[in-house]
Parts: sequence; structure tokens; C-alpha cells
Amino acid sequence: MKIGKFKNSGLIVKIGLVFILSLFMVVSFSFQNINAQEVEIDFYYGLGGFLGEMVEQFISDFNAEHPNIVVRGVTFGDYSETLQAFQAGVAAGDPPAATMLEPSPSVEFASRGLLAPLNDHFSNDPDTDPDDYTQAFFNLTNIDGNQYAIPLFGTTQILYYRHDIFEEEGVSPDKLNTWEGMEEAAAQLTVKDEDGKVERYGWMPMWGRFNMMDAVFSRGGQVLSDDGTEVLIDSEVWVDTWDKFRVWIHEDEIMGIHHSGVGWEYWYNTIDDVLEGNAAGYTGSSGDQGDLNFDIVSAHVQPGWEDHGPTKAVGEARYGVIAQGLSEEKEEAAYKFLTYFSSPEKSAKWQMETGYLSVRESAREMEEFSKFLENNPHAMVPLKQLETASQIFIDPTGGDILQALDDAADQVQIEGVSAEKALQQAADRAQRALDNELNN
Repeated sequence: MKIGKFKNSGLIVKIGLVFILSLFMVVSFSFQNINAQEVEIDFYYGLGGFLGEMVEQFISDFNAEHPNIVVRGVTFGDYSETLQAFQAGVAAGDPPAATMLEPSPSVEFASRGLLAPLNDHFSNDPDTDPDDYTQAFFNLTNIDGNQYAIPLFGTTQILYYRHDIFEEEGVSPDKLNTWEGMEEAAAQLTVKDEDGKVERYGWMPMWGRFNMMDAVFSRGGQVLSDDGTEVLIDSEVWVDTWDKFRVWIHEDEIMGIHHSGVGWEYWYNTIDDVLEGNAAGYTGSSGDQGDLNFDIVSAHVQPGWEDHGPTKAVGEARYGVIAQGLSEEKEEAAYKFLTYFSSPEKSAKWQMETGYLSVRESAREMEEFSKFLENNPHAMVPLKQLETASQIFIDPTGGDILQALDDAADQVQIEGVSAEKALQQAADRAQRALDNELNN
């Protein structure tokens, strides 16, 4: 009997152990399933080529380091297509969690309540210091004390010049410190044949309003009055500055300009002319640095004006935004990805690989990036320019003012129309659009 009871007890114990073990396995499996649940989010962006490959690498790196988050990159042809896709998603009630946008739509959507405020995320994130972001970029998307976007990378337009040509012609690069000096240098560097046909331009501004607006801002000019009610683009500083470009291009012929064409054709034609010696220099993007040969080209900040100090050329960023109304899990996942993209390590890598600007001040303290800047002084030029940069103008009409300026720039640069006439017409159009916006 004793032996029998012992055997039965052993059976009961075994059954109990099996039950407990099974229960533990079920609970453990369920716990693992809970932890293993993936949060999937889409990231819309409009970058192709090497820049697109860099984004794909960042996404892959992030996914590998965050096993419970899956970021799916969705590529579009450019920023405009990305914007349209974001708007379509919002209208359909199914927006992407994260999107890369230009400054104007970032500010507009924040003001319309379409973006998630990020203050609480930053407050709960011990690893990301908002003050470490380049404030000229960061503060633009701070609306009524709430931060609505994260700068991902920056850009500004700087000068690139053929230092060999400057040296051969005895022109000091210091001439590029002011627009008055630039005019003298361009005249000295221009080469014409016996018939007066230009064989080498002294300089090439980039087609469009941007270079000319930078020159205006550097003289203290504004697009709108301080109260935002009056368009000022036909004021004396605008007319005088833009007409200087008209004279340099069409009368003095010391500056040339490529325009039109397919996509960025005009841009690359400008770069090619400088690299081939058909122009002594040009004004282009910090992101051009990956396309240039710095054995023959050097970089320089944009000119200021003799009576107005250093340049106030615009510095702008591309932003990562998070759509309003997402689940808590998706919003947090999107925040983690955007701060990862803009982390000091990734931000430094972005500038070293692409030429577009780091958005984190602490990136410069990293040994690899510090050595890179030391060994590549051209990469430091756009960062230096940011120290006095103007914020990009955000058009309150949704684009009507900027379109009027685009049309006026074409008249001045391509057709040779006087700046007074072109800007007066543009100001009339822009004022009507602004009045309509303010009265509605």
C-alpha cells in the first residue's frame, strides 16, 4: 500500500509539473508575442539617386536597431509629389506616419492642426536635446510654443569659384566678401573675343529668385512689412538689387545664366561650365559639393554689402513631420525614427556623404566629423554661413507671392526687363493675393 500510494503520488506530481511547465510556456509565448508585436509605419520622401540611397540606408539601419518597429520608405519623384501624397492621405483619413516636407508646407500644416505636436515627446526623451538642433532651422516650425517638425538636413546657397583661374588672373578671393567686390572680380575674370562674344563669364548666378532674394535680404530688405499687411517687393532696395543682376547679365555681360530645360538640367549645365572653365565661378547649393572637383574649385560664403555687413543668405531645412491623429504607438515610432535620422551621428554622416548640412550642433564635436571638416574646408563654408543666415520666407498666401517673384525673376534674368517694371507688376499681384488672404 505504501508503495502504491507513493507511485500514485509520483504520477500526480509529474502531471502537475507538466501542467505548470505548459502554463509557463503559454504565458512565456504570449509575453513574447506581446513584445514581438511590430509597429509598422510609412515614411514618405521625395529624394532619388544617391540621396534616396542614403535614406534607404538610414531606414535599414533603424529597423535593424529597433526590432519592434518597421519603417517602410515610400519614395516619390520630388518634394511636390510627396506633398500631394501626404495631402491625399490626410483627406482619405489614412496619412503616412512620417513625411519629409519643405519648410512652407511644414509651417502651413502645423498652423492648420494637421501635424502632431512634439513637445511631450522631447520632454520624455533623455537622449535628444531640442537645443542641440540648429536653431535657425528648428525655430521655424515652433508655433505658439509647440514644436511641430524635426529638421532632417539643411541647405544654403554658397559660392564656388575656380581658384586656379582667380590665381592666374590675380584676383583675390577676398573680392567675394561683398557684392561690390564680386562685381569687380566678375568684370576682371570675364573674357571676350575680338567681336565681343563672351568666352568665359566672370560669374554665374543660379536661375531663379533665390540668389537675388539672398542679396536683398543681405541689404535688410523684406518681403512683407513687420505687421504682415504690406508687400514690399517693389521697394527701392529690391528694385536696385535686382536691377544690378539685370545689368550684370544683359548689359555688362560679366555674368551668364542657364535657364529652362528638363528638371535640373540648368543647374548641372551651370556646374559644367565652371568645371570646364567657361565661367570662373557660380552660386549653388551646399549639396553640390559631391559633384565638384575641389582640386580646382574652392567654396566661399555669399557676399554681403559694404554698408550692411556679412551675408544674410537664407538657410533652410527639410523637415520630418508626424501626422495628427495617429495611434500612440505609431506616433512614438515615427518620433523615434525622425530623431534617429537627425541624430548627431546620422546628421554628421549625411553631410559627409551628401554635402547637405548637419542639423545638430554636437555633430561637430564628433571626432570623425571634426576631422572631416578639418580636411575638407569647403564643407565648413555653409556651416559658417548659417551663423548669419535669414530664415526662409513663408508665403502666407500659399504660394501666390512667391509665384509673382518667380515670374519677375524670369523677366529680369531671361528677358532683361527692368527690375522696376517687373517688381511693380509682381507687387501688385502679390498685394491682391495678400489682401484676399487677410480678408477671408
